[in-house]
Amino acid sequence: MKIEGKIGLYKGKIKSIFKVAEKVLKEDFSNIYLSINFVSDEEIRELNKKFRNVDKVTDVLSFPNLNKTPNEKLSKYMKDADFDTGLLFVGDIVISKNVAKKQARELEHSLKREVCFLALHGFLHLLGFDHIKESDEKVMIKLQNKIMGEFSL
Repeated sequence: MKIEGKIGLYKGKIKSIFKVAEKVLKEDFSNIYLSINFVSDEEIRELNKKFRNVDKVTDVLSFPNLNKTPNEKLSKYMKDADFDTGLLFVGDIVISKNVAKKQARELEHSLKREVCFLALHGFLHLLGFDHIKESDEKVMIKLQNKIMGEFSL
């Protein structure tokens, strides 16, 4: 797995939680790449308005490159991998660091834990999981809880 973007000191921990997700989901993430970036509240609000028609600040946004469903394996999409690198681009994640800080304080845990949770949440969206319908939300929450429970931070 290759992660690009501006996430500073969090890159190692985010890769670690994605390794746990790989095990839990029984997927192979070795040939994928994505980008994760911290953005300002203003930037995430603009993105939220432009792409979701929601004019407010949010914690994390995901921009999937695949039209994947949760039940499909990534191997189905490997035909679309970059010819030179062999890597499949799964999408972009943006996180508001200010909102992450606020949520970490409110939930009384570390910023590192909150950033890892938000990255995981965004990553699950890139893999086709969603929480629009209540039944899908239950699946996603259960999965997030299982992965976070197996992740040591």
